[in-house]
Amino acid sequence: MQKIVFNAHYLMYFDTAMAEYWRALALPYEEAMHQLGGDLYVKKASLEYAGSARFDDQLSIGLKCVRVGRSSIEFVGAVFRADSVLVTGELIYVFANPLTQSSQPVPDALRGLLTGYEVGQGSYTISDGAWAELGPGAAQLRVEVFVHEQGVPLELECDAADADAVHAVARNHLGQVLATGRLLAPEPGVGKIGRMAVKRVMRGSGLGRDMLDTLCAVSARRGDQEIVLHAQRSAEGFYQRAGFICRGEPFDEAGIPHIEMFRRLV
Repeated sequence: MQKIVFNAHYLMYFDTAMAEYWRALALPYEEAMHQLGGDLYVKKASLEYAGSARFDDQLSIGLKCVRVGRSSIEFVGAVFRADSVLVTGELIYVFANPLTQSSQPVPDALRGLLTGYEVGQGSYTISDGAWAELGPGAAQLRVEVFVHEQGVPLELECDAADADAVHAVARNHLGQVLATGRLLAPEPGVGKIGRMAVKRVMRGSGLGRDMLDTLCAVSARRGDQEIVLHAQRSAEGFYQRAGFICRGEPFDEAGIPHIEMFRRLV
């Protein structure tokens, strides 16, 4: 009736921003908390209002971890309309046992992730190498994405080409695999990227582009002049933004529409 955003909705905005904060940390929340042996529970949430957002305003939400105590983690945030601060907030979480909900010390691994991110450290690393080294992590994620999510038969997802391919795997600082891809050599001077997979909760974070750039760099280092791939039509725009061009007619691969795309490296 007042034609402004209801005051309680700002808590929802901050909660949405928290989800993006975990994505920026490259942490799939549920899996990460299970590995860390606990979960986070809200202890305190407070808001201070300086102005009101109105219908159709474009808002930005800022969030920062300012303190990691023995068992508590404190975030401060703000809701912006352009350069104007409308609302500021404080969120305090307690790390606790999910069964008893009794507090326990923040794990050193989580403490390091939070403090490192806030001083500008990267949230993941990408390594490339042979299947013997990277295969277990890559295979697990590929089955998760291609077999479980997309319904590709397992016998089609796994093939003998893995043994000779260069593989790339992205891991967060807990060692969890977030993305993978492989590079083949179908003919002299040509690299072929395939099996590109990104964990669902990390899509849209820029990780897929970093993985693609890594494989292209490996291909360029070994002297390839062109790189090709079979793109799912739903990902065609992603590859176009990376400089790839469609070639030929669309086709089905494992029951999924694809298009061949290429990019010159020299």
